[in-house]
Amino acid sequence: MVNQVSYDIDTTEGPVHLTITPVNEPVPGGNYFATGVYKLSDGPVGMGNITFDENMEEWEYDGIGELTYGEAAEIANFIKNYKDPEGADPSLL
Repeated sequence: MVNQVSYDIDTTEGPVHLTITPVNEPVPGGNYFATGVYKLSDGPVGMGNITFDENMEEWEYDGIGELTYGEAAEIANFIKNYKDPEGADPSLL
């Protein structure tokens, strides 16, 4: 995932329209390095980060009580399986 995407989830608190923003660091040559960190927000309200290991297998969620483990797992699975559209450009963030 190189650009932010929206994701709707039904939580124990009701439906939430999340924005998932990947943290990509620029590297020399105009490319970007995927850090494995994905910021979650509901409008202007931050809901923590999901951080993957280098293989995108294991993940951690650091939001304090914002989402249940199962809800975070659903979002992590969405991120892991997300396929960027053709021509996605991280410089457009």
